[in-house]
Amino acid sequence: MLNACVYIVDDDEIVRDAMAWLLRSRHVTCESYASADAFERMLDEKFSGPNRPAPQQPACILLDVRMPGQSGLSLFETLIGNGLAHRWPVIFLTGHADVPTAVDSVKRGAFDFCEKPFSDNALVDRIEQALALSNERLMSHLQTASLASKLSDLTERERDVMHLVVAGLPNKLIADKLSISVRTVEVHRSRVFEKMAVKSAVDLANLLREV
Repeated sequence: MLNACVYIVDDDEIVRDAMAWLLRSRHVTCESYASADAFERMLDEKFSGPNRPAPQQPACILLDVRMPGQSGLSLFETLIGNGLAHRWPVIFLTGHADVPTAVDSVKRGAFDFCEKPFSDNALVDRIEQALALSNERLMSHLQTASLASKLSDLTERERDVMHLVVAGLPNKLIADKLSISVRTVEVHRSRVFEKMAVKSAVDLANLLREV
């Protein structure tokens, strides 16, 4: 897994310090924020604007439901809207009275919720599972982005040949379909394999299917 980070967003300093100590004791990197607004400002500084990078590290967010100012639920809506709630799973920290609200949030895409006071071991287990999911989603995104970049390097004719190769047609039939010579098909086929970083038609088909 890439270097992961847990973001703790809670207005209670005691909770933040306890969670940070617990995570550091398990060798998990974390950052703490005393409000939803402070966390959102960090996101705006790092990831807003057309030239800002998308998140490149696995992470999860421990988010208190009730906070002064912007609530955790309001921040969660923002994270759903910008896609971060998918890439960085959210675990709500909640009091007993807010359990029904937290359950509803899980139905809407939150990873889980943990009722205060919580079991350290159980919470860390869920955090590790959330980080693993974040890593899986990040790897899938990077793989998709890599494939898109490779595909964009193909010429129109190379894409035509690629689709027919993946469909299982031999070079002679590809040549007949595209009204080009078999030798030209072989050249295009070789360039497709090189640009897509594969060694066979099976590898190429598997790559396109997986992504």
